[in-house]
Amino acid sequence: MGVGQQGGGGVEADSSSGPETQLIRAGVSESLTQLRADMRWWFAVSNHDVKIVILTKFDQQQSKVIIEKWEAQELAAARLGAITTRRAATLQPILLQTIEITRNTTTDPVSYDATGGALELEFSPLFLRNPGPLEGDVVVSVQALQEYARRVWSQG
Repeated sequence: MGVGQQGGGGVEADSSSGPETQLIRAGVSESLTQLRADMRWWFAVSNHDVKIVILTKFDQQQSKVIIEKWEAQELAAARLGAITTRRAATLQPILLQTIEITRNTTTDPVSYDATGGALELEFSPLFLRNPGPLEGDVVVSVQALQEYARRVWSQG
């Protein structure tokens, strides 16, 4: 995974190590709408070399961490000016998973309630090849996500 750099009005990729295939974008002051606009920009500017984007929104007012997993997938789209039976495949970002982790201060000690299951990252879009015999998808467990949220809130 490469490193993204925040520029004056946009975001630039450091692709010196090769094409970017995944991107993690986190925000506290940015809205989820702005993070989604950034995600669409990354897919477009990379010419869809980016295959997976993970958005993480830290909502301090609601004591919530929202994680979204987006992937570029082919969608059949009608071609302008073509007969309606002719279709062209286009890559579009599709939301495949949403996880919400909420800080519950009514428990002692504070707990973190997660909905949406474990974060599942498929092998092929990450590594641009099929998995070998001892390789598989990357799965971030619910417990690991809860620990992540605990660390986020301990920083605030």
